Amino acid sequence: MTEESEFILRLQNPNTKDTAFRELLKLYKERLYWHIRKIVISHDDADDVLQNTFIKVHRSIDKFKGDSKLFSWLYRIATNESITHINKKAKRLQITNEEYQNNTLNNLAADVYFEGDEIQLKLQKAIASLPEKQQLVFNMRYFDNIKYKDMSLILDTSEGALKASYHIAVKKIEAFLTSD
Repeated sequence: MTEESEFILRLQNPNTKDTAFRELLKLYKERLYWHIRKIVISHDDADDVLQNTFIKVHRSIDKFKGDSKLFSWLYRIATNESITHINKKAKRLQITNEEYQNNTLNNLAADVYFEGDEIQLKLQKAIASLPEKQQLVFNMRYFDNIKYKDMSLILDTSEGALKASYHIAVKKIEAFLTSD
């Protein structure tokens, strides 16, 4: 039995679930926050989505069968929660997801939690100009250094398609950054 499978058993055991869940939070909270933040952009939204992600994980850990790594499962939930969050906000404002993302990005410079400079802001705009799937693939590969194999489990897409998406995303970002 691997260390991860023992940890999963502790998460699924009612007697050890709370302690194991605190460990899970400590292990993945920051990584998932930054993954979510790259998708939803706003710090406050990222906090909300992170909280929803861990609530969903806590409620459904008993259903986790171990078909993938725990890390992949967590990232998949965080990714889906992030996309759902964007969809809901855009729908509530009666605008497209792209318009919502652009509005959020335009407010990024005023975000007290954003510590980036002009170049980082331009990179974020370049990433936001990509289609949703390419944004996800680029962020996961470039910033999080997630392997294509793990990414294919998270995004439920073939490794070949992910490699192609990443390559295309890089070319589009390069073009965006050099277009001024």
